[in-house]
Amino acid sequence: MISMACNIAGVAFKNPIIMASGTFGFGREYAEFYSPELLGGIVGKGLTLHPKAGNMGSRIHETASGMLNSVGLENPGVAAFLKDELDDMTRWNTAVIANVGGSNLEEYVQAAAMITENAQKRRTMNRRGVDMLELNISCPNVKQGGMQFGIQTEVARDVVRQVRNVTALPLVVKLSPNAENITQMAVMCEEEGADGVSLINTFSAMKIDIRRRRSVFANTYAGLSGPAIKPIALRMVHQVAQAVSIPVIGMGGISSVEDIIEFIMAGAAAIQVGTYNFVHLHAGSELVYGLEQWMQREKVQSLDEIRGIL
Repeated sequence: MISMACNIAGVAFKNPIIMASGTFGFGREYAEFYSPELLGGIVGKGLTLHPKAGNMGSRIHETASGMLNSVGLENPGVAAFLKDELDDMTRWNTAVIANVGGSNLEEYVQAAAMITENAQKRRTMNRRGVDMLELNISCPNVKQGGMQFGIQTEVARDVVRQVRNVTALPLVVKLSPNAENITQMAVMCEEEGADGVSLINTFSAMKIDIRRRRSVFANTYAGLSGPAIKPIALRMVHQVAQAVSIPVIGMGGISSVEDIIEFIMAGAAAIQVGTYNFVHLHAGSELVYGLEQWMQREKVQSLDEIRGIL
């Protein structure tokens, strides 16, 4: 019997397909198109300790083979998420992952501590809480925090260490392709007690409005995602998977079952789908059913048979 299940740091995923932060809201936004229960997991919209309005001006621009975004982590803040969104997310039988960002070290730590305390409290009441934290040190679209922590390994070490100290939840660190050395960054995360790494976030990029003679984006630069970055993402996942013993969650331009198989063969324990959600509202269900059909056709009983074969 075919099984697509996988386990990351003690969290069970019915399949390896997880919706990436910032591309799937908190799940409710896509529920009218297909059941989120089909998915292995959902990473909610990036959260900061306090509500964040996001960037001004243009936020999205389509490219020839991907998308530029400069949303700037618009979100309701951790307290509002726990009060207004978490009950909806946990009613579906799929793993719930909270993505945490911050403008400074203290905000990262406080946000992680609040979510952890909430999960522990809900557990005592036999209610589901957040299953896993994804620490976002890689967002290129905020002036403070985000990628400034994700470029230099020793700067990022302090964030990972201090967040690890305040949470007992499984902790995955989301890495930036703009890091000085993404393999060293992943090794550092493992040394500091992270339970996994996810990669890659978007590349810092830009688009110029030649009529107005200025950047399309108020922050000048934006994050490039989509099929254009997939070959680079795949290479980085392969390199990182060989350098660490903790699970690697791969992402970057995945838009087909064949893309998923490539990331699994490169060593990914699971994958995240991002930009494809903007292209195809049924992306998640299409990929889940498609992956099952591929496994049947290729007579693959478990993804463990092909994981990391390169």
